[in-house]
Amino acid sequence: MHPAAPHHLPHFITAPGETDTLMVFATVLVIVGIMTIGVLFFRLHSLPERMGHKKFQFEIVAVLTLLSLFTHVHLFWVAGLLLALIDFPDFVTPLRRMSRALEKLAGIESPPETEPAVEAAHKPEVPQAPASPASGLPQTAPGV
Repeated sequence: MHPAAPHHLPHFITAPGETDTLMVFATVLVIVGIMTIGVLFFRLHSLPERMGHKKFQFEIVAVLTLLSLFTHVHLFWVAGLLLALIDFPDFVTPLRRMSRALEKLAGIESPPETEPAVEAAHKPEVPQAPASPASGLPQTAPGV
């Protein structure tokens, strides 16, 4: 021991050539803390996407959260969270049912539900015989 050193050294001071357990413990603690904080940050950041996963506006919420992540503008994240919390009413289903009912009343055959609207728009129309006012059934061509 050096003559200038105090006779009683604290327990965290190690002798030369020995492992510094306090430094190893502090290093492990810092690495685990950084990883935990990172995981919590990304879990919190993806909260709007997880909340709005099954909704109509999912893509908009996902883009807003990515914009907030890469630009550090937190207003995008708040907007995505609010948009994920809002349930928009379903306007399409009642309108589709009304149009099918009107087509049925008019005697127009509607395309099946599984067929996309784009394909139905490009499909050539097959002319139908006009309905007979007396019988309510379509007239057949002569000789059939």
